[in-house]
Amino acid sequence: MEATFRIEVLTAERVVLDEQIVALQACGTEGCFGVLAHHAPFSTTLAPGPLSLRFADGRREVLRLSGGVFEVEGNHAVVLADAVE
Repeated sequence: MEATFRIEVLTAERVVLDEQIVALQACGTEGCFGVLAHHAPFSTTLAPGPLSLRFADGRREVLRLSGGVFEVEGNHAVVLADAVE
């Protein structure tokens, strides 16, 4: 089984997602990036666009972000988004 990490996707109004995932891909203002479990800590601002998530059961989900902030540390990633579709 692949290692997982926790992702929280939040807006000012609600918790959009709080689950364990295997991988994510997103585009920051400095370029696109991917994150797996045990990733080195970092943070960046997010460009408007997709946030692609892959779950341990093989399921994939794509959320559309209007921009925001991303941070990962200690197997926990947080997306603070202006809006999410």
